[in-house]
This record gives sequence, structure tokens and C-alpha cells, in this order.
Amino acid sequence: MAIIDGLNKAFENKIRLGIMSVLAANGAADFATLKSLLRLTDGNLASHTRHLEDAGYIRCEKSFIGRKPNTTYVITESGREAFAAHIDAMERFLKECRG
Repeated sequence: MAIIDGLNKAFENKIRLGIMSVLAANGAADFATLKSLLRLTDGNLASHTRHLEDAGYIRCEKSFIGRKPNTTYVITESGREAFAAHIDAMERFLKECRG
């Protein structure tokens, strides 16, 4: 098995890596926060969150704050586990590269 085999393809994209990093650190974040932190367009963020939702790594919760709709993304347990495994694989890869 190659050392890079442990890397998760879902997190190869820097935007999805950023989304998962924010959610792993905070548990949840709303659409506006993710958009601002990662400096993304609405469509770009929506596309990448959909990919992570389809993989089961995050879930979308819709609510209202007053009369204003609010979309929040929450990391799932499987998402937390997959992301931790990806980070571990990256660390092993970097150690291996250092010799």
C-alpha cells in the first residue's frame, strides 16, 4: 500500500479541506461564516458543501433567525472520523517524505 492511499479524495480540494477544517474545529458553522472565512461565492460554497453532504461527512440544518432563513452545516461523526484519518495520513506522508 502506498503512503498516499490513506488520503481521502473528498478532502483533496482545498475548499472542502477548508470547510472540514472549520467544522472540525467548531462542530458547526453557518453558510455566511463559511463563505466569509473561505472567501467563496455562494455557488462555489454550495457546490462543495453538497459534495461533502453526499459523502455523509456533513449535514445541512435549515432554520429561521427571526424571519431570516439560516443554513448551518454540522460535521457528522463519520465526517469527523474520516477527516481525522485524512489528517493522520497527511502527517504520516510528511514524516515519510522527511526520511
